[in-house]
Parts: sequence; C-alpha cells; structure tokens
Amino acid sequence: MRIPQASTKRRARIEIIPLIDIIFFLLATFVMVSLSMVKNQGVSVRLPKAVTGVVQERSTSATLTVKENGDLYLDKEKITSQELAARLTALKNAKPNQKIFVNGDELAYFGDVIAVMDKIRQSGIDKIGIQTKGALKK
Repeated sequence: MRIPQASTKRRARIEIIPLIDIIFFLLATFVMVSLSMVKNQGVSVRLPKAVTGVVQERSTSATLTVKENGDLYLDKEKITSQELAARLTALKNAKPNQKIFVNGDELAYFGDVIAVMDKIRQSGIDKIGIQTKGALKK
C-alpha cells in the first residue's frame, strides 16, 4: 500500500466560473451605461408635455434654452439677450441650413420664449423646433 506524501505538488488551476461572472457583470454594466447615455445639447429644464410631438433630425442643430427665471443658454453656454442676436447671426453664417431647437422650461414666461423665437427668425434662421416631453402612452 502506497501512502501519499503530504507535500505533493499540484498544478495551479484557473477557476473559470468566477471569471465568467465578472465578464457578464461588466457586459451588463456596459450595456446599462450605454443605454442611459443620451445626447443632451441643452441645459436641463422641465419640458412641457405634448401628445403630438414628432422626433426630428438633430445633426446640424443648436439648442437655445429658456429657463424659468429667464436665463438664456445656447448649447449649455449662458448668454445674455443682447448677445443672442449676434450669436444667432454667426450660427446662420457658419451653417446656412442651421436648425434651432427651443428648449423652454414649462414654467418659463411665455413672452420670453416668443421673444427668443422672434430673434431667431430675425437672424434669418427659419427652421425652429420646440422641444417637448412626449406624453405617456397607455
């Protein structure tokens, strides 16, 4: 009868099951993070709801945000109402087919939004979209 020695050498093994668990966790995390990434060009505001809203192409567009307190932001950069006309004219000269999306807070003063839309039209940009939050479908 042969008695094994206590100091026998074993080969190291790589356990594959914990490795698979880690890979699936990383994959699930990557998928969840990539799905939650939304290109938001404007400043975060409470958008008004609209049932008849239509998704539009945003490749050559700028976002003009009107906050509740009347502050203006052009693509996340705060500007004054005096700077707005010059900045819009520069956008029009840079891209003749420029489209502007007005991103207004639902509690913003309606007159501020109309004044912004008038300045957009006066600068020669005639493609204006109003961002809304889609209604929940039942």
